[in-house]
Parts: sequence; C-alpha cells; structure tokens
Amino acid sequence: MASVDRWKGNKWRARWRTPAGESRSQVFGRRIDAERHLTATEHAKMTGGYVDPGAGRLTFEAWVDRWTPTIVDLRATTLDRDLRIVRNHLVPRFGTTPLAKVTTSAVRAWVAEMNGTGDHAPATVRKAGQVMAKVMAAAVSDGLIARSPCDGVRLPAESRREMVFLDAGQVLELVDVIDEHHQTLVLSAAYLGLRWGELAGLRTERVDVLRRRVAVLEQLVEVSGALSFGPPKTAAGRRSVTVPACLVPYLEAQLLQRSSGGLVFPAPGGGPLRRSNFTRRVWTPATRRAGVDGLRFHDLRHTAVALAIGAGAHPKSIQERMGHSSVTVTLDRYGHLFPHLDERIADGLDAAWSAAVVSRSCHADTPAPVLAAVDAG
Repeated sequence: MASVDRWKGNKWRARWRTPAGESRSQVFGRRIDAERHLTATEHAKMTGGYVDPGAGRLTFEAWVDRWTPTIVDLRATTLDRDLRIVRNHLVPRFGTTPLAKVTTSAVRAWVAEMNGTGDHAPATVRKAGQVMAKVMAAAVSDGLIARSPCDGVRLPAESRREMVFLDAGQVLELVDVIDEHHQTLVLSAAYLGLRWGELAGLRTERVDVLRRRVAVLEQLVEVSGALSFGPPKTAAGRRSVTVPACLVPYLEAQLLQRSSGGLVFPAPGGGPLRRSNFTRRVWTPATRRAGVDGLRFHDLRHTAVALAIGAGAHPKSIQERMGHSSVTVTLDRYGHLFPHLDERIADGLDAAWSAAVVSRSCHADTPAPVLAAVDAG
C-alpha cells in the first residue's frame, strides 16, 4: 500500500510499490508534496503511464548497448550509418549521463554546439539529432523515462545538394572519356535510372535483351567494408524497367563477356564493383576529362529522370521506372522539371481542336458558325 510517513525530523517519505510489486520511496520537504506525488504515481499506475524512477539511472551508453541488438526495422546500410553517428557523436557527449538526467536544454545545447562550430555540415547535425531522437524515443517506449528530451528541439533545415542533369550529348561525351570496361555501366545509369547498388548487383539472368527488359530484384550493399546482396531500397524498388533500343547493342555486348549467373557489371579483375574504388580510380578522373568535375554517379539517375521528362513521360510512369515509394516522392524531387510540359499540353490540345475542325468540315455541308469563324481566323 502507498503511504506517507515522517522521515528524519522535518522530512516526509512517500512509499509505494511499482506495478511489478517492488518497493520504492522518495523523500520530500513537505507532507503535501509527498501526498501529491503518491496521487500522481497511483494515477500513472492505473493509466499505464508509470515510469520507475530507478530506471532512469541507467546511463545513456548502457541503454544504447541494450537497445542496439533489438533494432530490426532498418536496412543494413541505414543501421551502420546510425550506429556510426551514435558512436562518433552521441556517446562522447551523453555516454556517462543517466537517462533521466538528459534534459531538453542539454540536447538543445548539443545541437547548437555541433551546428555552430562549422566542423559539421547541417545535414550531419540534422541526422545526428534524428538518431538521438530515435534512441530516446525507444527509452520512453521501454518505460525508462517519461518523455523524450528531444521533443521540441529544432534541428537545422535540410539542405539537399543541388541535382545535376546532363543532356544526351553530355552523357556521350562522358562515355567517350571513360574506360571501355565501364562505358555500358554509365549508359545504363543514364538511360535506365538504376541506383549504384542496383547496377553493381545486377545479374546476367535479370537482363532480357530480346524483350528489352531489366528486372531489378536485388542490390549490392556495402556495410563497413563488407559486400552483400540484399533487396532494393524500397518495396517499390522491385521492378521491371524497359530498355530503350539505343542501349540494347551495348547490353548485348556486355552480356557476351559474362558467364550465366554472373554480374553484368563486375570489377575489372572480377567480383563485385566497390563504389569507393570506382569513384577514385575511374569516375573522378573521367568527369574531370569530360568537363563535369564534381558530378556524382547518382547524378546519372537524376539525368535519367530529366531525359524521361523531356520525352514527355508521366510522373506516375517515372515513379514506377525509378522505383520511388510514391509519386509524391517523384514530384517532390523533380516537380520543377515539369512546368514546361504545360506548353506541350496546350500544343496537343490545339492539334486535337484543329483535327476536329477539319473532320467536321469534311462531313458537314455547312460548318457551325463558331467553327467557321475559327477556321476563317
């Protein structure tokens, strides 16, 4: 039973039992404060909001060690990134602090310090704050603290690196200066829009040149230097992509050099391509020679979208081709490339109107006045 009794002279001790039946107590300077605490505690027990005050004594680092093995909802690459952030940014600051002592003001000060030193990009600070929020939200869910100290902490605005789009001529110029072994890889990125991992993990049996189809069913993933094959980035990433006729001869030649079941785009010495090696040895020198220094390989995926939009592709078709999780993602990223298509719609409506006028004139002795007026104009 919960009770309040005098403790050491002028102090008052509130005593109660946790939902698990364990005895707990807390000392107050006034009896009324002890009674209020018991009332709030009993209410929290009845409503499921009880938090054991002893649980918050667990240090941040100890909680991270307990929480990490329970993460099952992240891709390997995302988990690796988050744990590096925990190890490099969170534990050095909060590692020895009890969870209950991690305050909102402390988190806010940490974010401001990271953002103000100039040593970290805003995107890094933002991601570190998001991971911190994940860690503390899990502590709340586990009943270790009553609320997350990250609630209400503002993070730096997200600033995406500006996308670069090549035109078809620039793609060919880049292909001309890259080594022959990787030319089809570059063309496939620019005209199929596959991600690096999807291309590096593409197997020969997934490419059907007769039907001009590429099945994207897996990707190559690198985590802490270890390579493995896994599912595409999103569920929508499992897709079939139509190959433009111009790319077919290149893929045919590429497949003739590969054994069945092998990779379409292996490393020169065999085995999977490592992105870091490719970037350093092949990509960076080639982009400099082509006059597009600073171009990222992922910009070829942006290029594929731009070329598709220029060809009049519908946003929904682009979403499916790129493997975006929704058409909203497509429009959020590439919506600024669509406005000029409004003119094309108007031109198409003009053509439909003119065809209707001509057809009506051919099948009627006397055109309707409004059509005659338009035709005369």
